[in-house]
Amino acid sequence: MRKFITTSVFLLVTTIGFCQNKTTIIKAGKLIDVETGTVLLNQMILVRNDSIIQVANKINIPKEATIIDLSKSTVLPGLIDCHTHITSQPGGDYYADIFRKTPVDVAITAHIYAKRTLEAGFTSVRDLGSAGLVDIALRNAINNGDVVGPNMYAATMFIGSTGSHGDLNGFSPYLEFNAPKGMSGVANGVDAVRAQVRFNVKNGADVIKFGASAGVLSEEESVGGPQYSQEEMDAIVSEAKMWGRKAAAHAHGAEAIKMAVKAGVASIEHGSLVDAEGIQLMKAKGTYLVSDVYDDEYILSEYSKLGYPDKIINKEKMVGKLQRENFQKAVEAGVKIAFGTDAGVYPHGWNARQFKWMTRFGLSPMGAIQAATINAADLIGIKEKTGSIKAGKKADIIAVANNPIDDITTLEQVQFVMKNGVVYKNN
Repeated sequence: MRKFITTSVFLLVTTIGFCQNKTTIIKAGKLIDVETGTVLLNQMILVRNDSIIQVANKINIPKEATIIDLSKSTVLPGLIDCHTHITSQPGGDYYADIFRKTPVDVAITAHIYAKRTLEAGFTSVRDLGSAGLVDIALRNAINNGDVVGPNMYAATMFIGSTGSHGDLNGFSPYLEFNAPKGMSGVANGVDAVRAQVRFNVKNGADVIKFGASAGVLSEEESVGGPQYSQEEMDAIVSEAKMWGRKAAAHAHGAEAIKMAVKAGVASIEHGSLVDAEGIQLMKAKGTYLVSDVYDDEYILSEYSKLGYPDKIINKEKMVGKLQRENFQKAVEAGVKIAFGTDAGVYPHGWNARQFKWMTRFGLSPMGAIQAATINAADLIGIKEKTGSIKAGKKADIIAVANNPIDDITTLEQVQFVMKNGVVYKNN
């Protein structure tokens, strides 16, 4: 209890201090400049309240400044995960998760995963689908200072067609599952998908997520077959744009990927079976690829123990290797890459484990870091305020002991986390 009180008082005092024109100087031994792709030595960062004021070799230190000495560390922008499901993660039983848990159960534990994610160095996340608007409640609680977590950009309900990856499959049609209108995310036809986009926006969605193709961790038959028509995808994306939102498409299959890109989505999520034509189309359109290339390890290792049906495990066996090979082809072709893990498929706080796999399959260490900082900020639409350590941007800053350009796995052990100018972790 004493430790909890001490931590709470520290955070409270820190937060109050920043409301009172708090000034901080961070001394960085190495600083990763993601905009130029270089590592700078012996830099100083002047932070006032929640913003970066100056970055330079030498700064006149204000007498009232608090000094944080990271001169033996590597400092870089707060990391950004563009594909999380931060409100939940698999429990001990596949069917219990479906039939015994409600959005209330999810809400009770969501703050735990948010805190783990922030402490892992991820100061912003794009959350692509949650039960019962829990993601909106969590985002708002974080923004209000009631809960510790990253800056969140939430999608609310996954929009999917009847029988799709976004629907409940594999059970008796005599079972009925009732939810308030709009709360399932299942919609069919141009008018209905437009209405679902409006429902999501009305209830706080920052981004629109829909299922262009079938998926892996569900019981519909296909992995990659299209599950919306071109007209329906066009309607979802154009409706999202009308409301000032970007659209993200869950898409494994080659044809569905091309349909979603033609519709104008900002990002393809997963992209497992993308073909050469799809890669060239994504490059031409400037569509980001957000590919969860770590997940295969965890799914094949753990999901049978969690009671997942064999048909799901077999789909993963088929798609995992191809996803990584096609990710490498996309990287080599120059497709824009943003970091996204599908965290929630595996335990939250493990997000940085993906860096190793991104570098194994084509990205340089700097490229992988850029994917999780400046590129990710560009995709979400927050590049003007975060994604790099630069004057005028929010003070989203992390540090690790070693240089991740030399060893990318050092990002799995983040020692220092500052979000919006507030220190949440300092080992």
